[in-house]
Amino acid sequence: MTSFPAPEPDFAAKRKHLREHALKRRQALPAERREALTARLVRHLDGLIATLAPQVLGFCWPYRAEPDLRVWVEAWLAAAPARVAALPVVLERHAPMAFRRWIPGAPMPLDRHGIPHPADGEPVAPQVLLVPLNAFDDRGYRIGYGGGYFDRTLAQLRTVAVGVGFESGRVPDTWPQAHDLPMAWIVTEAGVMKPRA
Repeated sequence: MTSFPAPEPDFAAKRKHLREHALKRRQALPAERREALTARLVRHLDGLIATLAPQVLGFCWPYRAEPDLRVWVEAWLAAAPARVAALPVVLERHAPMAFRRWIPGAPMPLDRHGIPHPADGEPVAPQVLLVPLNAFDDRGYRIGYGGGYFDRTLAQLRTVAVGVGFESGRVPDTWPQAHDLPMAWIVTEAGVMKPRA
């Protein structure tokens, strides 16, 4: 199991505030507005994914008003039969996540957070992983939900991490911790960004 040191109390409070503020702003968006922003976002995602050209793409089931990429992923799968989409599965609380193949329409149970996931199947390794963003900065660092699942996963997974979220989550600084890894790319409704060093 991988454990990370707790952040300094001051940084922990700042990160918690950024997380809560970003979630409130995103969840306050009317559904129609989120759909419109997501439509703009996936147009930018189209170009980046065409350039990166993965055969195995990891993504996340929409949670707490995140961009809903399911229809876009279905279209990406339909465009080439050899493509594989994968969803994360939490097998142990303090361990990296595993990924299992997602087949549209297949029944999926809910995990302890109420998020659907593939119940079984062989693990797959995403060549590109779409990572949800709550708050994020121009250096590519993100703030998730505080469980450390993506931190542990990205630390051991050889993949291109693409942060996906709405511009409402952009902040000047996320106060990253020593173990945090920046995204290789950020995609929002405003476009594709290569984080600055």
